[in-house]
This record gives sequence, C-alpha cells and structure tokens, in this order.
Amino acid sequence: MPSSQPETDRLTPGTALLLATAPLMWAGNAVVGRLAAPLIAPVALNFLRWLLALALLLPLAWPVLRPGSGLWPHWRRYALLGLLGIGSYNALQYMALTTSTPLNVTLVGAGAPIWMLAIGALFFKAPVSRQQVLGALASIAGVLTVLSRGSWQELLALRLVAGDLYMVLATLSWALYSWLLVRTDQPASIRGDWAAFLMAQMVFGLAWSGLFTGVEWSLGRWHASWGWPLAAMLVFIAIGPALLAYRCWGLGVQRAGPVMGAFFINLTPLFAALLSAAFLGEVPHGYHGLAFALIVGGIVISSRRS
Repeated sequence: MPSSQPETDRLTPGTALLLATAPLMWAGNAVVGRLAAPLIAPVALNFLRWLLALALLLPLAWPVLRPGSGLWPHWRRYALLGLLGIGSYNALQYMALTTSTPLNVTLVGAGAPIWMLAIGALFFKAPVSRQQVLGALASIAGVLTVLSRGSWQELLALRLVAGDLYMVLATLSWALYSWLLVRTDQPASIRGDWAAFLMAQMVFGLAWSGLFTGVEWSLGRWHASWGWPLAAMLVFIAIGPALLAYRCWGLGVQRAGPVMGAFFINLTPLFAALLSAAFLGEVPHGYHGLAFALIVGGIVISSRRS
C-alpha cells in the first residue's frame, strides 16, 4: 500500500542502534550455530529454536491462530513463506555451520541481494539496470572469493567445503522468500502487526521444520547432548536472532527506509568476524576483507540511481 511518508528519514543515533542490533544478532546466530554443531543436529536445532520462539511470541500474537482470523483463508501463502524463510533457510544455515565458519557463512549470505536481482528478473519480470548488473558482478566476485578461499586455482578445481554450498542454497531460498514476501497481500488482521505476521509464518515454518527433523532422525543423523550450554544457546537464538532482531529491523527500516537498511545488513560479516575471533579463535584472513569490500561495493553500486 502506498504511503504518504517519505521513504527515508534522517538517521538518528536511536535508529542506527536499531539497524545495527539486527546484524549483530544474526552474526551471533552464526557463531552459536557453529558452537552448537557438536551438541545437536542442525535441523533439530532449527526446530527447537522456532518452537521456543513460538512459545515466547504466543502471548503477543495468539489471536492470529483463532479459527476466524485472516490467517486461514490465506494459509497456502504463509505455508510457502514458512517453508522458505523458517523451515529451509535456517536449517540450511545450521547445516552449513557444521563444516564452514561463521565468517564464511555470513559473507556468502551477504550475496543475497544479487540472487534477489536474478530471481526478480527471471520469475517476476523485474527490470534490471546497468548499475545493478555491475553491482551484481562485483558482489558475485566477493562470494567467489569466499568460496575459493582466495585461491582461484582452488575454485577451478571445485574444492569447495560442503557448508559453503549449503549456504548458497540457503541464500537462494532467502532471495525467493523475500520476493514472495513483498508480493504477498496481507489480511487486515495481520497487516502492520509484526508479531502476528511472524506468527503466521512461524506456525507453518515450525511444521515444515518438524517434518525435516523427522527425516534427519530417520537417516540416523539426529543427536543431542542435553545440558546448560545447549539450553543457553537455544534461549539466545530464539530471543535474539528470531524475535529481537526481527523487531529491531522492522522499526529501523520504517524510520530510515530500506536503502539505508541495506547498508547496515552488510555489517553481519564484520560482526561475525569479531565474534568468531572472540569466541571461536578463528582469525579472519586477507581474502575475507577483499570479499567484504567487493560485496559491499557491489551493493552500493546496485543501489545508485541511473
């Protein structure tokens, strides 16, 4: 629905804090996912994360689950959004973190705007400008730098870590999710209510995640080491990346606009590098800095007007 308010407002310290909190939480999610890899199977981790998040969100958004709410006449669209954004993206990210580092995962994920550009052009007939093509080439070069570990010979030899490929699939899932998100009409009972909108996706995403967890168990890949470390990780990823980040991001974009938000989201790899060094002892390499510069540069070029 068109708005009479301007797309962007002046960036205040409070708005900057909101926009920076979300990528900090998402970087923390990657680090915790790496720490949790020896303790619990990745798909099960995703299921338990969203199960706890749903329980926390229920007091705010329970009316959306009533039989007469606007959710059920549109259940198919929310089931698809839940599959892509909750059931698939997060599970693939945790699977990626079993073999790849948080920094690599977040850098590959930072190429999401490029996949959004490609999916928009292929499936939604979205126009593509010359600046967007140039930006796409720069950002793709950044993603390839991560995948090759800074060695083009290694990329040509296809010696890739499985986790990086899982993250490419996760990023494709997120790109398609984002397009469907903006193309989905919201019922009146859900429109403008962040908690209801998240709950509408979460209830179906949790069902998908439960199904995938069952497949993981049937394949003999389910495992869990219960204890306070795992419990603390689950509480963090349910409250921080799943609920707090979503709320801060929504408020920040409302105040500063989506263009300004796009620059802040690329803080995620930087935060991931700092947190990885602090908690995992994984020191960034020179090619990580080059990849970050290429990805951010590509997005800056893409966002410029002709």
